[in-house]
Amino acid sequence: MRLFLAIEIDEAVARSIVNATAPLRAAEPALDWIDAAMLHLTVKFVGAADEPTAARLADALDDLAQRHRPFEMTLRGIGAFPNFRRARVVWIGVEGDARLELLHHDAELCCLRAGVEVEGRPFRPHVTLARVGDVLPVERARALARAARHVPFETAQDVSGLTLFDSAPSSSGAPYRRLHAATFGGR
Repeated sequence: MRLFLAIEIDEAVARSIVNATAPLRAAEPALDWIDAAMLHLTVKFVGAADEPTAARLADALDDLAQRHRPFEMTLRGIGAFPNFRRARVVWIGVEGDARLELLHHDAELCCLRAGVEVEGRPFRPHVTLARVGDVLPVERARALARAARHVPFETAQDVSGLTLFDSAPSSSGAPYRRLHAATFGGR
């Protein structure tokens, strides 16, 4: 299993993201664009894990969820990691919010309690739109960057829980399998 904790993107928000980013898809159709149903914000990537670890994570996730209340996050702006010239990932940004930072911190602690290492790099919240297989030639990278600058997208998304996913492909073809969803309780 390859596990991660994520905020699922609502169906209506996902459709609006796909519609708004159509010019990007047209500018660079060869990228590995993420299907609307699979859009999410990864809060913590766990990586390779076994069934007992997944079970411990699900229990710890339930505990975490009881300490958080629902909140709203804002999705805005298109970018690329590390940048458009050398893009590996094209993303839509998520505005920094103290509640989202706290959720990430608590997710790290949740994983630590379940026996998963804490990640040492900063949390950069984003929703992956596409993955870039090969380095884009300069002109194609510039065209993609130009298209991104002309996507005036902003929307809000309610966050009411966290989901534990397995990212291994399954027989159904879905690249992500929902293992456990924990709804915020707001104590």
